Amino acid sequence: MTALFQNFNYWFFGWHQGGLTYEWAWFFSMVIGILVIALPLMLAVAMVIYAERKIWAAVALRRGPNVVGPWGLLQSFADGLKVFLKETIIPTSANKGLFLLAPIVTFTTALIVWAVVPFQAGVVLADVNVGLLYILAASSLGVYGVIVAGWASNSKYPFFSALRAAAQMVSYEVSIGFVLITVVLYANSFNLSEIVMQQQGFGLGIFNGFGFNLLLFPMWVVFFISSMAETFRTPFDLVEAESELVAGHQTEYSSMSFALFWLGEYANVILMCALNALLFWGGWLPPIDWAPLYYIPGIIWLLAKMCFFFFCFGWVKATVPRYRYDQLMRLGWKIFLPLSIVFVILVSGWLMLTRYGGGA
Repeated sequence: MTALFQNFNYWFFGWHQGGLTYEWAWFFSMVIGILVIALPLMLAVAMVIYAERKIWAAVALRRGPNVVGPWGLLQSFADGLKVFLKETIIPTSANKGLFLLAPIVTFTTALIVWAVVPFQAGVVLADVNVGLLYILAASSLGVYGVIVAGWASNSKYPFFSALRAAAQMVSYEVSIGFVLITVVLYANSFNLSEIVMQQQGFGLGIFNGFGFNLLLFPMWVVFFISSMAETFRTPFDLVEAESELVAGHQTEYSSMSFALFWLGEYANVILMCALNALLFWGGWLPPIDWAPLYYIPGIIWLLAKMCFFFFCFGWVKATVPRYRYDQLMRLGWKIFLPLSIVFVILVSGWLMLTRYGGGA
């Protein structure tokens, strides 16, 4: 635990001096730390769904949600209440246990990755040295929820969706892996906080690197597009292509089991927005090294960058048509994969020449 969450420990020790053991104090502090992250994240999911619908409406010259609450702000909560009150229907031919387990897996894996995401210097639940590897490992488990949902539904359309999801996830995780290798080489660390701090200074001696890294900019473009494919967003939403697969792996789901898929999907989208900001755009650091900008809390800078990337996600979804499946695979294997491998070599060579003086 870092300084912020250690304060919970001190609070509990002071609250029951001598009456609360270290184990219970640690347990309660961790529970509070998890709730401090999870509850605002769930609220953020409701708000970004509303924001995305507003973005789509603006692109199509419509008004979007505007009836429930002021400016339609409560529309997502009304939809959530409606889904909560509906009956959970399980198809008679489905595997009941796995059918109910799939949305839980999707939702859980979308939450656990946030344990290592730093919101500001020292504000992170678990500041582990292998934070980036943890995110890769935990987020990769999310595809099991989609695969299990497609198989357990015992229906052709969800099963086709599960097959597509597996192939798509593997295809773009390979490219993302090589992209992250360039980031790790540059930062010389897997720790997300350290990666952010290594972005300080002037990129290639030309531009202030607090919010823009010239060396890694092409890799950010690859990562941004791949992050849309990883979260099954348009134009890579072939897993849920309604013209072909109805609702994909979610076709047979209803009520809260359906809502858990949506919560997990949008929590992953917010995570990808955060990773774009943390890995390539300075995280909580201001865009340039100018003293007055430091009066603004770092978490505000991070949230502002996340909002910008989410706007880009919504903008793309509202304007770009869906890819064919062969185009999706070709982009991942024939363009992104070779490009990311080339940049691993280029970044390694650049760092050997500049950081390590060309020595072995």
